[in-house]
Amino acid sequence: MKKLISLTLVMTMLCLALAGCGSSSGASGDKNFTVGVCQLMVHDSLDQATNGFVDALKADVEAAGGTVEVDTQVAGEAGLCTTVINTFTAKKVDLIMANATPALLAAANATTTIPVLGTSVTDYADTFAGNIPANVSGTSDAVPFDEQAKMMIDTLGLTAGDLVGVLYCTNESNSLIQYEAVKALFEAEGIEVKPYTFSETTELQALTTSMAGEVKAVYIPSDNTVAANDAIVGTICTEQNVPVYTSYGGAICYASLSIDYYQLGYETGKMAAAILLEGKTPADYDVMTLTPSVSYNEELCAQLGIEVPAE
Repeated sequence: MKKLISLTLVMTMLCLALAGCGSSSGASGDKNFTVGVCQLMVHDSLDQATNGFVDALKADVEAAGGTVEVDTQVAGEAGLCTTVINTFTAKKVDLIMANATPALLAAANATTTIPVLGTSVTDYADTFAGNIPANVSGTSDAVPFDEQAKMMIDTLGLTAGDLVGVLYCTNESNSLIQYEAVKALFEAEGIEVKPYTFSETTELQALTTSMAGEVKAVYIPSDNTVAANDAIVGTICTEQNVPVYTSYGGAICYASLSIDYYQLGYETGKMAAAILLEGKTPADYDVMTLTPSVSYNEELCAQLGIEVPAE
């Protein structure tokens, strides 16, 4: 009988020990978490968003007396996002942060149970054909397209008959959304719009050279592929005295109406901390956007003969 009691006690203690180690979720009272970050590619805007996310997440979790291990992986290209996400689901992370649309799609396709937060994503509704999964939310880098178009028209003195080129990669669905939006806005003012599209970065230099010889100005949406290679675009267009406007800012842009990507990631990180610590779910949050600000590259404006408005 003593042996039976001893065996029962050992098994009970073992079960309790396993129960204490089995979950890192906030619901169990444990405040030790593992989070996977899948970033599409290395680029300044995406890097800033990831940094903001990690800073906010760690600050909030540590302030609550917890710890968080953040596993950040850069896919390098859209097709490899699934591979990165699969390592996170196999690891059974507590939350996935997907930085850019291809990463978000890969995460949403891989799991319906792990919370997924996106950032640097323009249009969640379009990405999921109007049906955003219950385990998905996040922050959007969308800015008002009408204000962007008006800014270009006013600062460049564009008039009816002028041609604006829109440069984007056909592999990025968000870029097509932005192209169609600005096309409608420019054409309402009689300004012609022509798409210059590519699928491989090896095409970018020749395409940009052709574009610079035809257009009065260039609009680049928040396209990650162009952004990662925009020095090529900037060099060619500046040599041809063609002003470039980007919706994400950057050194080649004479002026921008854009958001702070570090702050965008920071807000995503605070959302993630609340989900982990308070038992909230992505469904508790609407997709968040930030208020954009206007900035001018004064040196580039002077080189292109563009007058910077007085403050």
